Amino acid sequence: MTDDDVDFPPGDGPTSGISVTLTAGTLQAIRERVGKRGVSAYLEKAAQRQIERDNLDELIADFDQVHGPADPEAVAAKRARLTGGATNAGAAA
Repeated sequence: MTDDDVDFPPGDGPTSGISVTLTAGTLQAIRERVGKRGVSAYLEKAAQRQIERDNLDELIADFDQVHGPADPEAVAAKRARLTGGATNAGAAA
């Protein structure tokens, strides 16, 4: 059985080398943060975060399709409760 026959969740399984093309500015910014030897790990974590965001977007879209969009005033009230701040129910987005 090869690795192609096994489903690995993001962040799991053996590593595999690929070629990635980035703009010079993006690569420079990454290297300034993590050095030349940390680029692969940085991109791995960034890709994992993006997959998590994509999965969350899909869950939200599915929820909205079944239940309709969230009430902005209710969201603002819950955010205020969680953060200890005032509601922004009347604020423009």
